[in-house]
Amino acid sequence: MTNSPAASPGDAASGPVPPPASATELPPSVGAFHYTRYEPRTPALEPGGVEAGSHPVVIAGGGPVGMALALGLANHGVRSVILEADDTVCVGSRAACISRRSLEIMERLGVLRAFMDKGLPWTGGRSFYKTAEVFRFEMPNDERQKLPPMINLEQYYAEHYLLEEILRRNERTPGLVDIRWGTELTGLSQDDEGVTLDVRNAEGAYRLRGQWLAACDGGQSFVRKTMGLALEGTGYEGRYVIIDIELKSGHPTERRAWFDPPWNPGSTVLMHRQPDDIWRIDYQLRPGQSTEEALQPAAVAEFVQRHLDAIGEGHLPWKTVWTSVYRAGAMTLESYRRGRVVFAGNAAHAMPIFGVRGLNSGFDDADNLAWKLAFVAKGLSDAALLDSYSQERIEAFHVNAENAMRSTEFMSPPSRGFDLLREAALSLSEAHRGIAQLINPRQTQAVRYAASPLSSDGDALPAGPLPGEAMPEQQLERGHLTDWIAPTFTLLVLRPDLVALPAADIERARKGALPFVLRSIASPGTDGADAHAAPEVFEALGARDGAVYLLRPDGHVAARWHRLPPGALQPALARAARELSA
Repeated sequence: MTNSPAASPGDAASGPVPPPASATELPPSVGAFHYTRYEPRTPALEPGGVEAGSHPVVIAGGGPVGMALALGLANHGVRSVILEADDTVCVGSRAACISRRSLEIMERLGVLRAFMDKGLPWTGGRSFYKTAEVFRFEMPNDERQKLPPMINLEQYYAEHYLLEEILRRNERTPGLVDIRWGTELTGLSQDDEGVTLDVRNAEGAYRLRGQWLAACDGGQSFVRKTMGLALEGTGYEGRYVIIDIELKSGHPTERRAWFDPPWNPGSTVLMHRQPDDIWRIDYQLRPGQSTEEALQPAAVAEFVQRHLDAIGEGHLPWKTVWTSVYRAGAMTLESYRRGRVVFAGNAAHAMPIFGVRGLNSGFDDADNLAWKLAFVAKGLSDAALLDSYSQERIEAFHVNAENAMRSTEFMSPPSRGFDLLREAALSLSEAHRGIAQLINPRQTQAVRYAASPLSSDGDALPAGPLPGEAMPEQQLERGHLTDWIAPTFTLLVLRPDLVALPAADIERARKGALPFVLRSIASPGTDGADAHAAPEVFEALGARDGAVYLLRPDGHVAARWHRLPPGALQPALARAARELSA
């Protein structure tokens, strides 16, 4: 066993703190992954150390959320500058489970193939009480889906693939995403026209301006702290040690959880397979156990060997590659917009690790924010559109937090009463499968923005996504429905042979300032449609005899109609985009 890079203990509002970057040594390679150090770059400066001009968007933080936001803006042709204090991608697996919804977002950003080529798909998992299996779950997965419900992929790979796509975009359009490594944000102020930022790197300090600042700088957010803001919500006492080990095991990719195992009584242990024979082990520290002692190499080695012995793999060679500690919490800012500053990812909220809602929520933040910030930066929409970002993502936080907190209270009971209830449920689960549903980890899924101010009233349909919901995947004769989600508003017409569209309204939308496309799906053998689908697709979308959906650039439904009434399209578009000319 070898000593591993270790993160400092975090708290509910921050998560693990990454180890400091070394001035002389790169982090050690992990499996097939080799770290690269990126040199800082100082732009041309005017007298006084000020960069000329003003950038449309400055992004604080070049982690996965910051880079996803930059690529989302690039999809709309909006330039951005990323300020990243570190000079490498992250150390350690960190957020390692990528959901189907996040994979859909990654496809729109151009990195899906890389994620899928390296990531390990999985569909379910098993839970044990002591040594008995008491629950097995399967996430929704059927032939309509082109993507698995979840893949495991270490965060350093995710960041690397996002960075590669940024570099490809910059080859085609130089300067589209200006990522500045080793550049620390040291001060900020804002006025009605934008933000003024003070930064420093190894070459010196300078000042720059941006019209908007997106704070994607993680749980330790400098922007959040400098503005005097704090996350509020529920923090849990339960602490979890995270250990990445390299182990050549043939066990399939699934999520395994052991409650009160004999080799670590009174605790919970989780285990996930990751690429390159890296296995992620999370285990709960018991009350009174020292965090610092638990992270000592000897303590890590003793626990891992004991765990592997218990599951029948103790004879296999292994080594530690990363350790950290995490305390669960569900916390959020009161608002994700403060003037010219917007917050996303862990800078805006903290999620318990259970149900993998951390990074996946961050990707949803970036997906929601990118098109809105682009529309505002391009002068298409009023800045009030960014208030809808805050409203929708805070609504999503509460939906996610409710499910995550249920899982957290089961995984890490906050009181003796919860502990007794959990023991009773676990002891009865093997014989009573209905009770076993209490163990369901409630994995993340797309959230409906039920109270979205961007949604318009339309028609009741017998089925299909409601306004605010993400359009679900559907198998077409060629391709899938999500292939059409683009950086535009999409009017999706189902059964166009049965739906008469107001031609003048469609022409006006096509000639308007907002990006807009018309798509149609017909029954097989029908001419004049963009695609064809089987009858069950129309049944699933409530369109047996036709329907029309207005989809936002992030794939959420802005409005839906059985028949599109004359004069209804323009108000729905204007409402969904907070259009300036409306």
